[in-house]
Amino acid sequence: MTRKAATEVIVQKQRHGSDLLGIAYLGTIGVVMLAWIGSLVWATIAFFGWLVS
Repeated sequence: MTRKAATEVIVQKQRHGSDLLGIAYLGTIGVVMLAWIGSLVWATIAFFGWLVS
């Protein structure tokens, strides 16, 4: 196995791990944004419900 082939194998393994980490980051950001938007909607409904009553 040449050095070039060995380097390509190492880079592919690092790339795979960084892809999983990126997916985890995006998933975490998506869940946090969804919770934040949901809380804003809930607060708006609660405020207008309080305002009307």
